[in-house]
Amino acid sequence: MSEILREIGNIARALDYISNIEFKELNLNKGQYIYLNRIYETPGIINDDLAKLVKNDRTAVAKAVKRLEQDGLVYKSSAISNKKIRHLFVTQKGQKLYQYLQQEEKRSQEQALAGLNTKEQKELAYLLKKVSTNVAQDWDFVRQGNKRIY
Repeated sequence: MSEILREIGNIARALDYISNIEFKELNLNKGQYIYLNRIYETPGIINDDLAKLVKNDRTAVAKAVKRLEQDGLVYKSSAISNKKIRHLFVTQKGQKLYQYLQQEEKRSQEQALAGLNTKEQKELAYLLKKVSTNVAQDWDFVRQGNKRIY
């Protein structure tokens, strides 16, 4: 059944490629749009939680967030109780860009799900959530420095 994971990978890479090309003129590349979306959807999130949410390493997330900050799309705000904790928020410029990104996401979703009825779409979402949960367990295990046994 390796074709299932290959198809999921193909879909992810194709959508990422499309987004990187279409968002290049917006100065968003290397998946930065994902971080902007998640920060908008989770105001006040911190880098570590953002890394877990998008299943990426902290270094990559820190670099992407720094670039979004430099471009005036997000800003950090220190927590009152602990100045070392920096919460992320989207600027007004980032909010406007988010609206555009949502239009692209809607278009991609419509194209990807074309020909699937509502029941099939719900079933697909349910099954993919299960797969995502399973993969997240291994991701977290490896992220903590462990090695899977084959």
